[in-house]
Amino acid sequence: MNQTAEPGEPHRVPIEQELDLHAFAPADISSVVDEYISEAHAAGLREVRLVHGRGRGVQRGIVQQALDRHPLVASFADDTRAHLGATIARLTDGA
Repeated sequence: MNQTAEPGEPHRVPIEQELDLHAFAPADISSVVDEYISEAHAAGLREVRLVHGRGRGVQRGIVQQALDRHPLVASFADDTRAHLGATIARLTDGA
């Protein structure tokens, strides 16, 4: 799968339990998270980890806003093991 796309082309990422968002531009984070959550749910995953880094918390905020509005997210919280550098999302059981 192609993780590096030409400008304007969609990124292809494997659907695994963890997604590292460092490779994505901040402007793309929200849509990447939206699509990843939908695909992870369709793949049967019910808990995923989104790595956004610590920094100033900008990407963390974008990630958590996207999770908050996604209908397939049951809950989410900071991954305490990552010192605010990742968020764990629990996905719904149903469609």
